[in-house]
Amino acid sequence: MAALSPLPPLPQLPPLPPQFKSIQHHLRTAQEHDKRDPVVAYYCRLYAMQTGMKIDSKTPECRKFLSKLMDQLEALKKQLGDNEAVTQEIVGSAHLENYALKMFLYADNEDRAGRFHKNMIKSFYTASLLIDVITVFGELTDENVKHRKYARWKATYIHNCLKNGETPQAGPVGIEEDNDVEENEDAGAASLPSQPPQPSSSTYDPSNMPSSSYTGIQIPPGAHAPANTPAEVPHSTGVASNTIQPTPQTIPAIDPALFNTVSQGDIRLTPEDFARAQKYCKYAGSALQYEDVSTAVQNLQKALKLLTTGRE
Repeated sequence: MAALSPLPPLPQLPPLPPQFKSIQHHLRTAQEHDKRDPVVAYYCRLYAMQTGMKIDSKTPECRKFLSKLMDQLEALKKQLGDNEAVTQEIVGSAHLENYALKMFLYADNEDRAGRFHKNMIKSFYTASLLIDVITVFGELTDENVKHRKYARWKATYIHNCLKNGETPQAGPVGIEEDNDVEENEDAGAASLPSQPPQPSSSTYDPSNMPSSSYTGIQIPPGAHAPANTPAEVPHSTGVASNTIQPTPQTIPAIDPALFNTVSQGDIRLTPEDFARAQKYCKYAGSALQYEDVSTAVQNLQKALKLLTTGRE
């Protein structure tokens, strides 16, 4: 996919009504992505619009705000009209989910390595916001629900530790069930700059990304962080280069049975089967945008198996 050209300025929004406090961080994330990734910015605004309509669409100040937000959405949609991630929900869902996951993996890697800084806190918290946004496509998977809860809790926990001069516990630690993460979500975003300062040791290292399991959450394969995550690692100051270098990737073994692409017997595929196969292909395409060959191969194998056997 070709790089998106910068978009012209969008219509300005009026002050946020107090009723819409719960979507303020989603709107801030949208603004941060207007240049980084307009597709992410579009869906963040769409989520804010849908959520705001449910909260209050009758009082004058809320109606005025939602009207201006709708103007922004229409302007963005017009500018991105030929982008498949906006015109096709499956592509958009894959784009957003992969983006959120790569950011989550970056933050989790920093956490496991004991590198605590505002950039990784922002990455954890923004990943949780983007998982909120995925709900514009339907209900979240159990895995995404767990990722969101863990990421939001981690952001709050590490932020509070640093604020109190304490050293956070690195890596996976159990979430206290009586700890209301939702009520404390502002702490996860408090005092976070829109452009994070350069951390002392936070360079992406794709080869060190976590690959599996913590507190029951399975992280899917694919550890190649995107070049521009929502909480970007600032560019090098010239002292040391933090350019991502290509690293050898482990390619999953190919099932020899898949080389026989002839359907096995009288396979009757349902519309749901075709939709799942298409989704696997879209996930593969999204993974290739991040040069994540392993994830692309795995998803293509799943699609091929489903189409030739009727089973996953």
